[in-house]
Amino acid sequence: MTAALPLDEQLCFTLYAASMAVGRAYKPMLDALGITYPQYLVLHALWEEDRRTVGAIAERLALESSTVTPLVKRLEASGLVTRQRDPRDERQVRVALTDAGQAMRERCGCLGEALVARSGMTLAQIEALNRQVGALRDAVAGTTRAS
Repeated sequence: MTAALPLDEQLCFTLYAASMAVGRAYKPMLDALGITYPQYLVLHALWEEDRRTVGAIAERLALESSTVTPLVKRLEASGLVTRQRDPRDERQVRVALTDAGQAMRERCGCLGEALVARSGMTLAQIEALNRQVGALRDAVAGTTRAS
C-alpha cells in the first residue's frame, strides 16, 4: 500500500481550496449586493437564458432542484426574480428576472475583474485554466460540453 500524498499535492484538494478562496474573494462584493454566491449562480444562469424552469436551472448548475428552489424563493423575496407555474405543464415552475434582477447583472460585472486582479494572472491565463479545469470536470463526470 502506498502512502497518501500530502493534501497540497492532491488535485482534488487544490481545486477545493481554490474554490473556497474564490468564494472568499467574492463574498464582500456579494454581501454588498445582498446576495450569496449560490444566488449569484442562479442569477447568472438566468442572465444566460431567462425564464428557465427550476429544473433547467438545477441542470445548468449541476445541482438538485430541491437545492435550487430555496435559492429561487430567496431571490424572489428580494425582488430579483418571479416564479410562475408553466400554464402548459403545471409541474414546471418558470423563473423570470425582474427589472432589478436584470440590473444586477451590471452590478456583478466587478466579480470577474476582481478575480483577475487578485490572482495576478492575465485574463488569457485564467481563460486557459478555466478550459483545463472544465475539461477535467467533463472527463471525470463522463460528459462533454459544447464550448
